[in-house]
Amino acid sequence: MQNGNSVGPATLREVCARWATGVAVVTGTGADGEPLGLVVNSFTSLSLDPPLVLFCPGHGSVSWRGMRGCGRFAINVLSGDQAALVPVFARSGGDKFAGVPVQDSADRLPALDGVIARLVCEVEAVYPGGDHEIVVGRVVAAETPDAAAPLLHYRGRAFGLSA
Repeated sequence: MQNGNSVGPATLREVCARWATGVAVVTGTGADGEPLGLVVNSFTSLSLDPPLVLFCPGHGSVSWRGMRGCGRFAINVLSGDQAALVPVFARSGGDKFAGVPVQDSADRLPALDGVIARLVCEVEAVYPGGDHEIVVGRVVAAETPDAAAPLLHYRGRAFGLSA
């Protein structure tokens, strides 16, 4: 067992990869209205009252930099049969929405078709977090369009959970 003073990035990544998480795609729009999105497994609820959630995009995320100024975003919780979306929204740059089914939404944020839950949030706060940012969002709308099983991330791979 390594002590806390010698744990490097590779070791931390390997250990944390053994924690199964859900998978979500954060969507928003850029200043020009262009749809933007990034895949995250660092999404969690923070507070019920007030309703707050958080996610942690890396400093290198072009999509987050583009949508940050919009002041709002949507969390799209992926279903177990949406594993193909992970590499699409994990890549840097390009049109991530080409060929991806998106529904029209009253909030005008990209709404991925087939998700099991969706939250619309306003940016409440952004904090530094090492090589990431900690984005706190105030939930202003919530929906659960599908009761399917979730997509899980474990040891670098996405797996559909059977209900």
